Amino acid sequence: MALFLFRFFKEIQTNYFCTMKYKRLSKEQLEELHPEFINFLATQSITAEEWKTLKTEKPEVAEEEIDVFSDLIWEGVLSKVEYLENISERHMHLFHLTEKEMKLLSVKVMNPEIDLRTKVGFDWFKRNFQSDFVEYLTASKAYGADKNVDKFELIKQGAAITKGDLYKWFDQIME
Repeated sequence: MALFLFRFFKEIQTNYFCTMKYKRLSKEQLEELHPEFINFLATQSITAEEWKTLKTEKPEVAEEEIDVFSDLIWEGVLSKVEYLENISERHMHLFHLTEKEMKLLSVKVMNPEIDLRTKVGFDWFKRNFQSDFVEYLTASKAYGADKNVDKFELIKQGAAITKGDLYKWFDQIME
């Protein structure tokens, strides 16, 4: 009876109060994190047999468990992210995500023949980063109510998680 009540209240909570904070992991990501997902289900007191039953008899509940797991994974990843890069044809947005704020180094290439996403374009940039064809901007911004959500918004806009080598290189140049 206690297990039934636990599941009943969990289902109510999931169905009425839980919305995804981030984004569901892809099938490939879930497969890669299979051992972690098994541990997650175990912490929810869901056995392998119960999981099979959930997937067939209550697929919406199974989907919600995947959503909760996805948010937990994203939360863990985002809490560790320190650098992001968003590089387009003629712009580089390099972010250093500190404890209290997001710092931005922005680069704009004024040469219309250059595409920073290519080796040729990036090599041109490395040779000409001090020329009049390159503009720089620095800025910083305090986080909103949830810094991980702010980080995730940058990722949704195309930023990639990096080790920050490019940001650090620019930071030294601009000192």
